[in-house]
Amino acid sequence: MRKLKIILIIAALGGIWIPSRAQQLPLYTQYFMNRFLVNPALAGSDGYTSVNLTAREQWAGLPNSPSTQALSFQTRLLKKSYISKSTSIRRKMRHPSRGGRVGLGGYLFNDKNGIIRRNGFQMTYAYHIPMRTSQLSFGLSLNAFQFKIDPDDIFVLDNSDVYLQNYDMVVFIPDFNFGAYYMTRDYYVGFSAMQLFNSSIKIGKNGNNGYQLMRHYYLIGGYRFDLSYDLSIRPTIMAKTFDNFRTFQTTLTATLYYKDNYWAGLSYRTNDAISVLGGIKYQNYYFGFAFDYTLNKLQRFSFGSYEFMFAAKFGDNARRYRWLNRY
Repeated sequence: MRKLKIILIIAALGGIWIPSRAQQLPLYTQYFMNRFLVNPALAGSDGYTSVNLTAREQWAGLPNSPSTQALSFQTRLLKKSYISKSTSIRRKMRHPSRGGRVGLGGYLFNDKNGIIRRNGFQMTYAYHIPMRTSQLSFGLSLNAFQFKIDPDDIFVLDNSDVYLQNYDMVVFIPDFNFGAYYMTRDYYVGFSAMQLFNSSIKIGKNGNNGYQLMRHYYLIGGYRFDLSYDLSIRPTIMAKTFDNFRTFQTTLTATLYYKDNYWAGLSYRTNDAISVLGGIKYQNYYFGFAFDYTLNKLQRFSFGSYEFMFAAKFGDNARRYRWLNRY
């Protein structure tokens, strides 16, 4: 009985305890292709209506290894308004504008980590403040998910174990995320805090074994260097830490773009993996792939990690926003 209790406690505290430490939220190698997944302030920030699908298989070949699927949607709400401008003959002319400041988004996700399954949804509200050549954004999201321990993946010697019979295997958890984001044509920086509530997970009917989810803090940034008319290189960084601030993980990525239609890059995640990635754009559709080679001891048991990304962007060109007109 005691062995089963220990297994359930370890699972509730974060799934598989790995070198990246306390992985309660999914990893994304291609996060820079859909930064909305790690920062709610991105909802509608570029002025497009976007649909993104991400699927990741981590540590392929390892039994019960983590896998994640996320389907997201985001858009910018537009409104009809008029901007009055004076002409040289002192006559005011009214030019229509469709710019709006509110962004909405959401996504559905399914995340499996060992015997733990998390599936749920997130709804996001973002507000964008245009400046002369930049934009400042804030976002708040409500997410709710089902935290489930899959009994089919638990090996027990005695099915009548009192702990097995008295544990609720499914718990519903609400939470909030917050983000801030600043962008120009050439660079961006953002900060977000996830799982703000430190929600308690009470597995069992006795009510005395609650465990808390940890807050996750993300800092992201990127810059665009134009090498020529067709070529650009875009380094990005994502730093992540948790409530105790004792563990930090940093992902450094450099991606080479050709005409914004083809890209290839390398990424390094501290104490975890090195990745190769690439993708193509066809009309309004984006396809990306990443492979992670594990650098820690798990490489002896795993074939690496795989991640696929698909995105579709609809709507007018982002130049419709005044602060981007010059670009």
